[in-house]
Amino acid sequence: MPLPSAPSDRDPANPVSDLLDYLDASPTPWHAVATSETRLRAAGFQRLEETARWQLAPGGRYYVSRGESSLIAFVVGTGALAEAGFRIVGAHTDSPGLRLKPRPGLVGDGLWRLAVEVYGGPILATFADRDLSLAGRVMVRSADGATARLVRFEQALLRLPNLAIHMNREVNEQGLKFNRQNELPLLLGLAAEGQDAEARLRELLADAAQADARDILGWDLAAYDVQKAALWGAAGEFIASGRIDNLASCHAALQALCATDAPVPTCVAALFDHEEVGSGSPTGAGGSFAADVLNRLCLSAGLDGEDRHRAMAASFFVSADAAHAYQPNFPNAYEPGHKVMVNGGPVIKTHVGQRYTTHAGTAARFMGLCEQASVPCQQYAHRSDLACGSTIGPILAAGLGIPGVDVGSAMWAMHSVRESAGAHDQAYMIGALQALFGG
Repeated sequence: MPLPSAPSDRDPANPVSDLLDYLDASPTPWHAVATSETRLRAAGFQRLEETARWQLAPGGRYYVSRGESSLIAFVVGTGALAEAGFRIVGAHTDSPGLRLKPRPGLVGDGLWRLAVEVYGGPILATFADRDLSLAGRVMVRSADGATARLVRFEQALLRLPNLAIHMNREVNEQGLKFNRQNELPLLLGLAAEGQDAEARLRELLADAAQADARDILGWDLAAYDVQKAALWGAAGEFIASGRIDNLASCHAALQALCATDAPVPTCVAALFDHEEVGSGSPTGAGGSFAADVLNRLCLSAGLDGEDRHRAMAASFFVSADAAHAYQPNFPNAYEPGHKVMVNGGPVIKTHVGQRYTTHAGTAARFMGLCEQASVPCQQYAHRSDLACGSTIGPILAAGLGIPGVDVGSAMWAMHSVRESAGAHDQAYMIGALQALFGG
């Protein structure tokens, strides 16, 4: 898959400015992985293929992708792997939203619409009256069968117009609700009755993919908000963008890993797809990707079964995902003693039911990393009478047998089409993860 160039007029040395670039370049998981590959290559990382034999050198910098939507990058440690173990940061590349169906074209009443499925748990009302477009990958017929090509429509292409209040008088009291089957198709344009909607879509995609419409075999496409990521607030102290959950964590993990040189433990940044739908896929944290890569690292180091277990026991895992910031307009949504604040530093998330993988020992260890990096940190627990979300943390910790901690930067409007977070928290998180990789 070709990698995006994504030129920028922002300052790449500024962590939050660089994050805004990363968010803008990554409207889908496939774009996020391609953007990450571009950055890793610039930092001296070598691409590996799962189908090839690996020859790894101490201090070497490598990455491998699976399904073009998940990626694991690592720096081989200079210490003996059985004693030094792994230092792992896990995050996810996907975000909740709307995905196109395989045959989405709908024509009627003089309008052309595209049928969508709900991916994960988005706040559907936030997609109304936004400038939406399409991005993702298309499969194009080739001599080898099919080749994936990234596509992205930069212009506003789609819309989900709200129903006027004159026809929905209770909207302000009852909230904006959409029937997922009948009321979510996205308006694309004017159309004549009987028009072949699928043929028209294929023409659009073929133009974007620089292919013949007859060679478009399928697609994985998402609706995204074309508004760019931005700073906001009286002093520019906040950021707003789509997909902060969880691309901010992906960005922090990559930045920390790229800044790591010749570490003693083997340092790993693992970015998975499908967290928002349960992680149960070959590219998800519930699949074999992480275990496969770690096993190959152990084999490359010459470890036998006994030493592999020693290496895993000497390892530590940080699950990096977004945390719920306190929003003072809704005080009853929060546990009174755990009001975490934006720009207050990384948040350690705890749940006794193991929705988060944190326990007192791993929390203390992460607190020590924050102290080492001179970074503030906070602690979060969910209200006992509200269902708690989860992360890849418990899945990977259980599957690998590695102690872990769930952390994240505080944010507002999680799963909105446009989320908000603190402009200072990205540097804090990068600093804490650099401390993890350093020892």
